[in-house]
Amino acid sequence: MSKYKFILSGGGTGGHIYPAIAIANELKLQFPDAEFLFVGAKDKMEMQKVPQAGYEIKGLWIAGLQRKLTLQNMMFPLKLATSLLESRRIIRQFKPNVVIGTGGFASGPLLQAAGGAGIPTVIQEQNSFPGITNKLLSKKANAICVAYENLERFFPKEKIVLTGNPVRQDLIDIDSKRNEAIAFYGLDPNKKTLLVLGGSLGARRINQLIEKELPNFLSQDVQVIWQCGKLYFEEYKKHNQQNVRVVDFIERMDFVYAAADVIISRAGASSVSELCIVGKPVIFIPSPNVAEDHQTKNAQAIVDAKGAILLKESELESQFSIVFEALLKDDGKQKQLSANIKKLARPDAVKVIVEEIKKLL
Repeated sequence: MSKYKFILSGGGTGGHIYPAIAIANELKLQFPDAEFLFVGAKDKMEMQKVPQAGYEIKGLWIAGLQRKLTLQNMMFPLKLATSLLESRRIIRQFKPNVVIGTGGFASGPLLQAAGGAGIPTVIQEQNSFPGITNKLLSKKANAICVAYENLERFFPKEKIVLTGNPVRQDLIDIDSKRNEAIAFYGLDPNKKTLLVLGGSLGARRINQLIEKELPNFLSQDVQVIWQCGKLYFEEYKKHNQQNVRVVDFIERMDFVYAAADVIISRAGASSVSELCIVGKPVIFIPSPNVAEDHQTKNAQAIVDAKGAILLKESELESQFSIVFEALLKDDGKQKQLSANIKKLARPDAVKVIVEEIKKLL
């Protein structure tokens, strides 16, 4: 069998990077002698995270369009043209069999260049509402792997495959890791643990909420693992204490999920997919600052299945303490939410995606 070569592109946030790494890991399992190359955006977090996962990465000089008139925006046409030329060069030199994009700035020019060179491309769309880049790329893509139903209005119907989002395989069995996780964070095994996830960069409104509510949590004998994000770590690290662990970025997601009894989270598509597999009671606080309010739609899909609680940012002042305290005291409600969210999990998503990729070899 000839040696296969794959290029993957996904970046900007953990929600684009980790699905790409999960796909690469599964491909590597099935094709141990395959060659892999990642393509990301220079200065973005994928330039660190991908090499840490054991893969080579090349960076493009690309960034997104800002919503207001800025110097960055005026540079965009030049950056795009440069990135397209560089993408063509990478593809010419590496000669991939398939190119896979999981979203982020770099996947646009890369998949465009691959399509132009006649190389099969696969889009992995995580959200219930796709971004403009994937809508444009879908016209030439060979397969579009999606996590939500009813995406025919955005993509050519005959190319859509419902797969779910790829998640880290170390999340499949977290129950066995609870004791190790509690010890890792130096927590008390007899106390309830609240996990707060604001995303890899952080969520200002969630951080403000947690800072305000910390005394309430501690008075209810709740200990906290608080991911405040790298943009906010300097501001909030002062709250690190015996029952509060403030971190900027989480390397061992399996540990924080294993330690958690209740989770507060944004509703990015990858996080939602992970939380379905983890199966713990969740209060979603969607970001209102994303395209088409897709985080609210992501969370609402879980709430409709009675698998989570949804609080909008505008409701936090009046509702949060009441909702949180009621959930904390109601073991039956916690078990019900856990059972219902777990029913929505697609633990085999990454295997299904790789089957689609194999069809193009």
